[in-house]
Amino acid sequence: MGTFAAVDVIRAKRDGGVLSDGQIDWVVDAYTRGVVADEQMSALAMAILLNGMTGPEIARWTAAMIASGERLDLSTVPRPTVDKHSTGGVGDKITLPLTPLVAACGAAVPQLSGRGLGHTGGTLDKLESIPGWRATLGNDEFLAQLRDLGAVICAAGAGLAPADRKLYALRDVTGTVEAIPLIASSIMSKKIAEGTGALVLDVKVGSGAFMKSVADARELARTMVELGGAHGVRTVALLTEMSTPLGRAVGNAVEVAESVEVLAGGGPPDVVELTLALAREMLDAAGLPDADPAAALADGRAMDSWRAMVRAQGGAPDAPLASANEVEVVRAGADGYVAAVDAYAIGVAAWRLGAGRARKEDPVVAAAGVVLHKRPGEAVRAGEPLYELRADDAGRIPAALAEAAEAVRISATAPPVAPLVIERID
Repeated sequence: MGTFAAVDVIRAKRDGGVLSDGQIDWVVDAYTRGVVADEQMSALAMAILLNGMTGPEIARWTAAMIASGERLDLSTVPRPTVDKHSTGGVGDKITLPLTPLVAACGAAVPQLSGRGLGHTGGTLDKLESIPGWRATLGNDEFLAQLRDLGAVICAAGAGLAPADRKLYALRDVTGTVEAIPLIASSIMSKKIAEGTGALVLDVKVGSGAFMKSVADARELARTMVELGGAHGVRTVALLTEMSTPLGRAVGNAVEVAESVEVLAGGGPPDVVELTLALAREMLDAAGLPDADPAAALADGRAMDSWRAMVRAQGGAPDAPLASANEVEVVRAGADGYVAAVDAYAIGVAAWRLGAGRARKEDPVVAAAGVVLHKRPGEAVRAGEPLYELRADDAGRIPAALAEAAEAVRISATAPPVAPLVIERID
């Protein structure tokens, strides 16, 4: 690997140039080792945000991030492996019912998940509201559980794409989170390094998502699908609606409870619809197109798979979940129909209540969150509950009330139904 001057790499991208393979390999490696300083990588990240990257540049950047650490070998797992990644939303608990469901249908799901930051909740934070459940598994434990049960949801080990861990934290504090080349390479470097054979991406679009427009979401999805293919991972993406929260529960313990309802054959129709749509894509990508995930939900196999997965990681599937000390109910001021529920406003309200974190080291409150009583399209009478805010600390409620004040819009007529799955990209 050649040696370059960091400032020359920064200038090249600042002036709209294309970085060479050698420059990319060097800068990612040197940053991981601490040779390139945070302020230099911050400048490069901003130049990438403003000027973009070509397809070959993004592919090389992703390869360099993968090469910064280890790559898991899942060849000893007897089932076909397939994973899912969501770009993050509000009430997006889909990983919880989806992972055991797909495992119940014959695939193995090596789901390395993350924590929440800002208004989007983290899968690990949700699961940690189950008493005893632990997120951290060693590689041997991870592989053994994948072989035995076909389902693991855990934290990524420190050895996978360490360049990404360092760069992700930097992007968060330098206003460069939105750079599509950096989002795509961040997600795909971790997913490729985990060793999965196939991958389904759930790219969210709308007020509650990072991607506000379909055009941006499509560009991100296409970029990631191409990256997966270039690294031998069969990848498909769905663009899905995230202007309205998914389901009725937004938080940690409340989302676990809603996920368990889905696994029991109930739950909100939108959560069931998206869980089944992603399950079918995953099973097809894994070479199991004839598996029937709806049957596995109905006959209890998915629930059995969930309980086994929770137990294997120290959790008590029957233990009561945390409940909030303080509940504030917000009621409708007029008769009509719910025209819209703004996902971003509800997500920020849940965060204010303690369900999310402002900094990586902040704790989250298991019982905190928002529960919707009414969703778009439903009729409402004046005085009926629209949503409730849940917190352990009454002092958090006023700020959450202010955030959610304009979240629910009521109209005289029922709104048209927006499709949940907008587009498929493969």
